Amino acid sequence: MFKLSFDFNKLKSYADWKLLVFLVLFLNIKLEAKVLAIVFAYLLQFDFKFGFALKNSRLPLFYLVIIPIAVLGLVISQSYQNPNYWLVFLTGIGFWGLSILAVHQVKLMVEQNDTETIHRTISLFFILNALVSIVNLLLIIWQIKDVNPYTFKGLHQLYFVNTGDNIKGLTFDISSTNGALNVLGVIYFLVKKQPVMLLVCMVTLLLTTSNLITAVLLFVLAAIYAFNSNRDQKSLIVICAMLFVVFMFKISPQNIRYVNEQAERAMHIPVDTSFRLDTVRPITSRPDSTLNFEEMREKFATLYLDSLNRATTRQKPVKTTIPEKVTIKPRWKYAYEFRPAWVIEPEKQILLNFIAAHPSQLPLSSHKKYVAGFPGKLTGLIQSVLILYHNPAEMLTGMGIGNFSSKIAFRASGLGLRGKYPEKYTYISPAFLSNHLDLYMNFFSRDLGLHSITNNPSSVYDQLLSEYGLLGLLALITGYLWFFARNYRVLTYGIPLLFVIGTFFFIDYWFEQLSVVVMFELMMFLNIKENQTLMPHGN
Repeated sequence: MFKLSFDFNKLKSYADWKLLVFLVLFLNIKLEAKVLAIVFAYLLQFDFKFGFALKNSRLPLFYLVIIPIAVLGLVISQSYQNPNYWLVFLTGIGFWGLSILAVHQVKLMVEQNDTETIHRTISLFFILNALVSIVNLLLIIWQIKDVNPYTFKGLHQLYFVNTGDNIKGLTFDISSTNGALNVLGVIYFLVKKQPVMLLVCMVTLLLTTSNLITAVLLFVLAAIYAFNSNRDQKSLIVICAMLFVVFMFKISPQNIRYVNEQAERAMHIPVDTSFRLDTVRPITSRPDSTLNFEEMREKFATLYLDSLNRATTRQKPVKTTIPEKVTIKPRWKYAYEFRPAWVIEPEKQILLNFIAAHPSQLPLSSHKKYVAGFPGKLTGLIQSVLILYHNPAEMLTGMGIGNFSSKIAFRASGLGLRGKYPEKYTYISPAFLSNHLDLYMNFFSRDLGLHSITNNPSSVYDQLLSEYGLLGLLALITGYLWFFARNYRVLTYGIPLLFVIGTFFFIDYWFEQLSVVVMFELMMFLNIKENQTLMPHGN
């Protein structure tokens, strides 16, 4: 009994289990899970002493300032005249409220625990995330009966280059969220000199095939290698680079072609559509000279299955001089693996129907043929600048929550983008409809080759500039990024993490995701605490 009690106490003190449960729940994609995480945390430690202050604020002032900016934007834009807008506005304010409650609890847990306990808790989270990611992969392998889904072309390429999209990890969010979390993990464990955990995060990141996010990590690792690393860390960085090369060339070689195609589109170089992965041209009509070995096998199988289908559907018996009984084997039960490439997915059909119903309000997506231009992110930023330029009254406070560029704006459209929304309360502002929504559909209602992060206008900088104006963007820089950067003298892994999060803010609406930012804040608070005895007085 004494031994069992000792082991239990040792296990209890091994990690902050309250923090681990909070992270697992709050980083989950479901809003209900996030709310449950907040309720769970505040029931265990009922504390609302946030400690906001103009000087040496305990928490980032950004969270406190952004809400009155949103209220001021509501008054100036007069969006309150539309009854459906109130749900959009209150939902947006609710996201900021959850962010404040979450960052306060994260700060409390760091303050109440020693740094090693927090470190072990973070390690446990990434171990659980890696295990769930591996289960995601194994379920795919079990379904397709193929050891490498990244090269599997059956099920009409349901996985293949899209395999990484299904590696969602512990958050069950989109794969880029899983990838972004593991980028933070790689940098954290590299500086912490934890090679096993570093490799766990690196492998999980590669499984998500998040190319842009991986590129950010490789750039940061190269900078660390060149300017701030010892021999052991250099070796680990080289191993990470080797894992990336092996994965790209051996595990997922078609990903290289996909990356090249995206780069060619961005530079307006004509793309050779005869080799496109998502071509709508039936493989049976393509010349053998344009097919590789796997495509030749697929073409042979398709022709064989089609011939069996024609034979089994004949109305009249076939005359034969062969005395033995002629039997035709039933059609292969897995014939659906080669279903036509021109079948339109339900999500895409919703977008196409919406475009057909609003052609005059969608100048880009209403064109039958895709017109090459800048990547969607750059075009979206240009749209945001222009909309404020033509509306100077809203330049300081922006267009208002959900009126131009945000997760809630896409969600409130009722098109199933970024989550479900009550149909009777759907809301689309005219500015959003003819700009960012049109821009998004211009890429994502067309072929798969255009479905890229670089073409998605989602961006924190874009969101704050367009919906909160210059004041919102200034609040992010001075009240959030500088809140952590002011400790630059004592930060270790915090410095590359700051660069990473600043770059990630170009990729998605991370504050509304309520996931990656929370992990970033936990690591930054921990890094500051680890070196608090070395910090200048007052910080």
